[in-house]
Amino acid sequence: MDLRRLEVFAKVAELGSFSRAADALSLTQPTVSEHVRALEDELGVQLLDRLGRGATPTHAGRLLLGYARRMLALQREARQALDQFQGRMSGELVVGGSTIPGEYVLPALIGRFKGKYPDISICLLIGSSRQVTEWVEAGRVEVGVVGAPPGPKALVARELMADELVVIVPAGHAWAGRKSVTLADVKQEPLIVRERGSGSREALERALDQVNSDLSTFRVVGEMGSTQAIKQAVRASVGIALVSKRAVEDECRAGLLFCLRVKDLRVARAFYLVTHRDRSRSPLAQAFVGFVESESPAETS
Repeated sequence: MDLRRLEVFAKVAELGSFSRAADALSLTQPTVSEHVRALEDELGVQLLDRLGRGATPTHAGRLLLGYARRMLALQREARQALDQFQGRMSGELVVGGSTIPGEYVLPALIGRFKGKYPDISICLLIGSSRQVTEWVEAGRVEVGVVGAPPGPKALVARELMADELVVIVPAGHAWAGRKSVTLADVKQEPLIVRERGSGSREALERALDQVNSDLSTFRVVGEMGSTQAIKQAVRASVGIALVSKRAVEDECRAGLLFCLRVKDLRVARAFYLVTHRDRSRSPLAQAFVGFVESESPAETS
């Protein structure tokens, strides 16, 4: 099997579109279609269902996709190993981050890492903690940073840095300027929460469980898929929320939002560096893991 054809097929399968894959690979759409068609002819099986403008892997396509990702990862690893042998560090690294570390922690770390190795390219994929752990398990990303410890035994998690959830309210709210409120106070307010599967949601549910409570006792008025959306909703006075302190430091400093602690509820958690237990890591991934582990203590200050 031709590795270039596998790369094109994998990109179409991951993006769900021939046109988006063409843009990502800097190819024309007819060229992408020809690569996929040639691979299907070679294997004698249909790999993608063409649905209007979209494309989804068939059962055979899903089976091949796992192998394709592993073969392409091995190709990248070989290139990086040879570059490292010659005293260079180059190639592409795909990193996954759940919302908070992906949007507020990893970009700065990636910037400093790239400053150390200017010839590399890093792709950062952002999803829920559950999605990122699935990506690491499937080999779609080599390294992930998430806000909840992963469940699969095939994954290894190292605690990187601490985080906590704080209550945020809009400017003009009755609580603005206060340092803390009680859990009973929070239960009287309309509350916006993150979606199921997010590390923030899991941390909140664990903390509530420890005080014999759960979200059913709150006035939940919205569930949103990103902390950025929650911040905008709070600023618009849709409700209050419990979010990562790291995600709202700039807004609270500027007076756009106000942060408070809950006296009788401490929602503490950590961010975890996640890798696969059995998959070999590329030299670039290994260097990134070492860099993040050495840099993370400075992030907690």
